[in-house]
Amino acid sequence: MRVEILSEDKSGSVVVKRLTERLLQKMGVEFELYVRPHRGCGSLPKDMDSPPAPLTNSLLGLLPAELRAYNRVLTPDKDVLVVIMDSDDKDPNELRDKLYSVCRLYCPSVRTVVGLCTEEIEAWLLGDFEAIIETFPEADVKAHDSYTQDSVCGTWEKLCEVVEPEGFEELLNIGYPAIGNYKAMWADKISMNMDPERNVSPSFILYKNALLQAIKNPQAINKPRVKRTSF
Repeated sequence: MRVEILSEDKSGSVVVKRLTERLLQKMGVEFELYVRPHRGCGSLPKDMDSPPAPLTNSLLGLLPAELRAYNRVLTPDKDVLVVIMDSDDKDPNELRDKLYSVCRLYCPSVRTVVGLCTEEIEAWLLGDFEAIIETFPEADVKAHDSYTQDSVCGTWEKLCEVVEPEGFEELLNIGYPAIGNYKAMWADKISMNMDPERNVSPSFILYKNALLQAIKNPQAINKPRVKRTSF
């Protein structure tokens, strides 16, 4: 089985790849896993039937074209296509429904799974506190306890407060691109110790269950139920 993952960026791809690999390994399936990071989320093109505009490199900007390509090359009943991104300030349920609709429309022959990290990928990292403690033994337990899982609260800032209690205030002020390097480092180190079975993030659990269901049910392919004018 070939599993193709379309992700928003490189730092989040590390977390997604490791968690997905561990889920598939626990299922005992033979698989090849490929992660395709993009440069940000972007937005769906106004004309999704046309080729992407020149220099388009965002996940949503390229999604309809990539779905059409995968529908031609992936094997029905065997391969799985995964789309993963942050929900940011969007309603996760509405965004998830829209992405599944686009997948059904442009990649109807292949099983697809949509994974949304509520607000940011850091929600999935915060969902495995044992991995955080194993990675950062001096992590601030009280700061983690004050976090409501999958709340829209400035998730990367909360992770920063948890794993960098001494330099938290300073890090909040350094801005990008420097903070991007810290976020990538946290994602890389923490994900090495993560166990998908103990992750309590509701948005991760939704992704996990959708992936497992897609693997267990090869006949659960997409059915085009929507019209293009609905987007």
